[in-house]
Amino acid sequence: MAAASKLQQLLPRSERSARHAIQQLSTLYLRHRTGISRAIYLAFFVALINRVRHAIGEQKAAAIARATAAPEPGGGPPRKKKRVELNRDFFQNLFRLVGIVVPGWRSRECRLLVRHSVFLVVRTLISLYVAELDGRLVSSLVRGRARDFLRGIAWWMVVAVPATYTNSMLSYQQSKLALLYRTRLTGYIHDRYLHGMTFYALSALDDRIQNADQLITVDVARFAHSLAELYSNLAKPVLDMAIYSYSLSRTVGGDGLFFMSLLVQLSARGMRALTPPFGKYVADEARLEGAFRAQHRRLIDYSEEIALYAGHEAEKDALDKGYFTLIKHVNRILRRRFYHGFMEDVVIKYGWGALGLILCSVPVFVPVPVPVLGLASATMGDRTERFVTNRRMLLSASDAFGRVMFSYKEITELAGYTSRVATLLDVMADLDAGHYQQPLPPSSSSLSSSNASRDPHPHQHPPPPPAATIPPGRGTIIEGADIAFINVPIISPAGTVLVRQLTFRVGAGEHLVIVGPNGCGKSSVFRILGGLWPVYGGGSGGGAVVRKPAARDIFYLPQRPYLSRGTLRQQVIYPHSERDMRAHARTDADLAAILAALDMQALLERDGGWEAECEWREALSAGWQQRLAMARLFYHAPRYAILDECTSNLPLDTERRLYEHADRLAITLITVSHRRSLWKYHRNLLQFDGRGNYLFAPLHAETRIALEDERDELDRQLRTVPDLERRVAELTAGLDSR
Repeated sequence: MAAASKLQQLLPRSERSARHAIQQLSTLYLRHRTGISRAIYLAFFVALINRVRHAIGEQKAAAIARATAAPEPGGGPPRKKKRVELNRDFFQNLFRLVGIVVPGWRSRECRLLVRHSVFLVVRTLISLYVAELDGRLVSSLVRGRARDFLRGIAWWMVVAVPATYTNSMLSYQQSKLALLYRTRLTGYIHDRYLHGMTFYALSALDDRIQNADQLITVDVARFAHSLAELYSNLAKPVLDMAIYSYSLSRTVGGDGLFFMSLLVQLSARGMRALTPPFGKYVADEARLEGAFRAQHRRLIDYSEEIALYAGHEAEKDALDKGYFTLIKHVNRILRRRFYHGFMEDVVIKYGWGALGLILCSVPVFVPVPVPVLGLASATMGDRTERFVTNRRMLLSASDAFGRVMFSYKEITELAGYTSRVATLLDVMADLDAGHYQQPLPPSSSSLSSSNASRDPHPHQHPPPPPAATIPPGRGTIIEGADIAFINVPIISPAGTVLVRQLTFRVGAGEHLVIVGPNGCGKSSVFRILGGLWPVYGGGSGGGAVVRKPAARDIFYLPQRPYLSRGTLRQQVIYPHSERDMRAHARTDADLAAILAALDMQALLERDGGWEAECEWREALSAGWQQRLAMARLFYHAPRYAILDECTSNLPLDTERRLYEHADRLAITLITVSHRRSLWKYHRNLLQFDGRGNYLFAPLHAETRIALEDERDELDRQLRTVPDLERRVAELTAGLDSR
């Protein structure tokens, strides 16, 4: 004691006064410790209530703003691009997607989540025990107790078995969760993407989704992996923080822990304010990845045309531009992550670690009464054990809080994937409800009065008045025995009015041929019949009406046949399966008879016969592909068939046999073709002139062909009249000069 008093006298006066001030403050604090703790906890509770109130107010304000900015259905300006951020929309979309990937409490995903949570708790408890064991090992070293030290090492190795098993199981369960999430979400999207004509409308009738394949294949997988990873990386640190904080509060006091948490929260808020918008960066990166992939897909789809144009250099420039745009964005993200990671490491690993060490040193340097800390008659070994245990728990708690802060970056990345996947679901829901987002000028694109219908029976189908406009809303589709269009406007997805009001009817056996220049609306009629395009022109006073048979009674054959992957049998019966074929009492012998009618028996001589598989689009010529498409038509034998230039690569004799066989099967044909040789197989004509006019009339093929030929001959002769007049003038001038 004498030596200590002499040492105190040797200290500078300023240092002695500082130590005396610290002792007085400590004594004053301990005297009023209960009141101070209550005041702190009350202030914390009031701050929490105030924060909740502000959050509710912000949500209400955001909801009002969205309601005010929402466009009217079917009109108004296009929607603004959504910002990817952690707001109410993000959490609503996330909860909706979580409801899809975890459909119920008894689902496989929920059971795996429960098991995963159990292992997270077990790992935290093991970490807590290891911290205490580490303190006992160091205490044994300080005290020089070899037996206790060896016993601690033995327990350390014993604990290693469940600890390593738990870590491996957590990694396995996380990967399994990601796989289950992706399977569930992909199945959900496929059900809606391939429901009706949604897959067609998504690419042809709506412009909100670009590269749907990128969203379904890549972004869904990234969302599932990010969601599964976030649960592990967020639940474990939160659990660690709760358990370690409770354990530390029993040894170093709750007040010091509260002040340390306050400093950590302030620094965390500053870091969050400086954190770049990684969610937006991830969404933009996914969009650029999709655009780059689409450019390569386009190169593959149009490789022949590009090669014939020698456009490889132009395509290379486009691909390089897309790639370097992507790489520029990725480099920007890497730079932002570098600076952000540097800041996180300095603050979290070192700053918060230093705060933890200061908190552990409080019982040593501050004269806190022993009963408060439970260190009665504490020896050097006891102090060392407590310090090491507390330090390890503080470092673990600091690491847990650091992982929570790191998870903010992961949450922002998850927000990017959530936004893209949720947008896909929203757009598909709109399309399923018949809501498209395309520029559609309802009345501003009116045709002039000279474009009125040139119907041969004006008393049956009067043309619209000069100031006619397309009625707002959708037309009516009804099911009937025939095909009829009544005052139906033909409007392209781009909003171009091709025909203002189209009216015609096709009954059973009344074959119809449709002719006209390119882009006049011939194929548009088929798209409306097939349900690909909506019917516009609704109204309370009897708007547009489309009457058609059930979908199974109409079959469509395009100019470029679609050949699926599969066997030869599957090509003929598409879209039926073999089970459907047998359910309709059809056999391979029936299919062979169809091929014989088309003179295609050679296909059965391939290796494998009906079970032969190959890339049929490459194995068959264009003419044989069209024959195979006709085989599908004869297999299904519908009441009506729509043929869109589907025999353009066939010789006339083969074409004649196909049409005669279709007539024997009682299939009513609606044909688009430029070949006059097909007119004799049809009874009616629908002709477009490309200026909004059309003609629907009975077709007398021989008479009309003769008249068309005579008109073409007269046109040819009229084109030579200027040359003849010029020659007559030259001859007259020559005669006059003589």
